[in-house]
Amino acid sequence: MIKTIDLQKTFRTEEIETLALHNVNIEVNDGEFIAVMGPSGCGKSTLLNILGLLDNPTRGSYYLNGIDVSKFSEVQRTKLRKGMIGFVFQNFNLIEELNVYENIELPLLYMGISAIERKQKIEQAMDRMAISHRKKHFPQQLSGGQQQRVAIARAVVTRPKLILADEPTGNLDSKNGTEVMALLSELNKEGTTIIMVTHSQHDAEYASRIVNLFDGEIVTEIEM
Repeated sequence: MIKTIDLQKTFRTEEIETLALHNVNIEVNDGEFIAVMGPSGCGKSTLLNILGLLDNPTRGSYYLNGIDVSKFSEVQRTKLRKGMIGFVFQNFNLIEELNVYENIELPLLYMGISAIERKQKIEQAMDRMAISHRKKHFPQQLSGGQQQRVAIARAVVTRPKLILADEPTGNLDSKNGTEVMALLSELNKEGTTIIMVTHSQHDAEYASRIVNLFDGEIVTEIEM
């Protein structure tokens, strides 16, 4: 599914040049669950942004399903990202002005799916995440665990092949964190490929492989 070759990312300002990723080579097969670990500032989120087509590398190649997407324009990246990649973030990234149902509906609207099909997919996703009884509630009326369930429902409502998760339990207590990781593990067992950035060794134990980054480079890969 994913292959990078000598991936590099440099951030530049007028006076400073920062090398965030240096010659990153990684392969992820369909159905894998990868945990990316390392100290703060080592390039984990930068790598996730590139793999999620939110940004391009400065140099190197990124193959997604056999296509080199490393030089894609923002329009091309957006088009490929829709329906193929789901995102789960530490801070949930829900829209405060929209209720649960409407937040989950967003990616389906972007894809131009009919109202009847949207309703069916949203209800299935809410049932799956056990939040149907909260569909008219707004994010500020939900607990942290419930908000993350909404975020996961939004990520899976398009049935993507790949889910990218950036510290998905970072704002949750241990009980809710364990429940969220169990949901991600269940999705992975059903065939969804998951790449997760985490500081938590407990969360990493759900993965099939741990990739450790340090100063923008992969230093170890551990099969679980």
